[in-house]
Amino acid sequence: MNHATEPRPANPLVSQNSFRTQSYISRSAPSFLDARAHLPEPVLPERPEWVEMYWRAWELAWGHLKRPQSGSGFVANYLSAAGKPHVFLWDTAFMLQFGVYGRRAFDFVCSLDNFYARQHEDGFICREIDPETGQDHYYPFDPDSTGPNVLAWAEWRHYRATGDDARIAQIFWPLLAYHQWFRANRTWQSGLYWATGKSSGMSNQPRVPDSRNHHRHWSWVDASMQAALNCRTLEQMATLLQESEWAQALAEEHTRLAKVINTSLWSEEAAFYQDVDGNGRFSRTKSVGAYWGLSDKKLIPKDRLDLFVQHLRDSWAFNLPHRVPSLSADSDGYNAQTGHYWRGAVWAQTNYMLLKGLRTVGRYKLAHEIALNHLQNVADVYVRTDTLWDNYAPETAAPGDPARPNFVGMTGLTPISMLLEDIIGVAVDWPQRRVIWDRRLQTNQPYGVRNYPLGEEGTLELLGDAAQISITTDVPFTLEIREVDGQTLQTAVPVGTTEIDLT
Repeated sequence: MNHATEPRPANPLVSQNSFRTQSYISRSAPSFLDARAHLPEPVLPERPEWVEMYWRAWELAWGHLKRPQSGSGFVANYLSAAGKPHVFLWDTAFMLQFGVYGRRAFDFVCSLDNFYARQHEDGFICREIDPETGQDHYYPFDPDSTGPNVLAWAEWRHYRATGDDARIAQIFWPLLAYHQWFRANRTWQSGLYWATGKSSGMSNQPRVPDSRNHHRHWSWVDASMQAALNCRTLEQMATLLQESEWAQALAEEHTRLAKVINTSLWSEEAAFYQDVDGNGRFSRTKSVGAYWGLSDKKLIPKDRLDLFVQHLRDSWAFNLPHRVPSLSADSDGYNAQTGHYWRGAVWAQTNYMLLKGLRTVGRYKLAHEIALNHLQNVADVYVRTDTLWDNYAPETAAPGDPARPNFVGMTGLTPISMLLEDIIGVAVDWPQRRVIWDRRLQTNQPYGVRNYPLGEEGTLELLGDAAQISITTDVPFTLEIREVDGQTLQTAVPVGTTEIDLT
């Protein structure tokens, strides 16, 4: 669809989207052999299969780096989702979460620039674009046309890891216009949001009765929670940019939306947030999508948090041999054998979202347990099949059905991001010049990471065992060490090598 012929009213914020007037500047990507020297190196002497899988994931990802086609309107090189002819908004937002660790070799975040460059005058961004022509795969009024609304979440996580505030100034306006398009076109009078199977990213999840995954006038829990999280994230961006009026408006919008979510989508009977129809009837399914609410610190009331999280520990719900299924085992339509795509299969992107949410609400131990279970199941399948798959069975260490092999793709989140962040346990809040090491891995030998990127040019080597930690860096920062027993140590780390005795 040609942007110039759109009949819909223009959003003045789109005029501040600089990506729409950019031109592509040709840049070559390094070979994987050259890039490897710029990637973090996990140190896990007792888990060589995890390290092998980590490097294999990067190698597969490197095979999917693309240049824009002439006439496509794309403005940057990008990482393509494995085996898919189009570029997908949801895939790209999640692939960025492991791409951030390879930014010294390839600027993965610029994969999103192509979506901003194709933003429509009214703020709409299609969720699926043909990279050959730059044409949208859906018309805006198609219920499947866009979503999930996770771009701001993805960009904010990139900012916290890198400290790149110049990018926030660029992306705030297209993201705000996109947020307003969602509010105008994907809400009911209550203020709650709707989605479809495709626009939610969870295509065949049987959430709405008697439906082929269209909304049927139901309010969708993940779409509503993503909108609330979007308000909160854009408010933080506005505050950073000193856009005080926008920050206040977004905070007020968040307050209103959080109230209606907690009034309408919380089922007392199920002790879970669920989709609901116009008469207040709850869905008979519990979707992993409800856990988007954990990433928003201001959304889940304290008196509900333990009940909500408990489902992740229950063996009849989400605590299955391979954690965490996309649909709880006590839901209508759950498929125990293969997960049948989104009817219970385990997916890297929803597990990653869940783990980040658990860390946001301080459930570090549970996050580590789930990550360890998930990574080991994926590793078991990798050892047997010599590849990574886009989804996995919930009750056996096996690929799902249907499932695609060589999928990096979003599955790169498991052997790269989850390994670094949730297994080794290293995370960075670079605007605060802070590194957090959540040390929960049980091992007899020193473990950690080398060549870890800090900010624009810094690097870190972080190794340790139960008795001592060794830190080598070329930029100063504050290190926060979290131990299994709950003890926390905070120390200023200067340039050079620092040894910390823990005995």
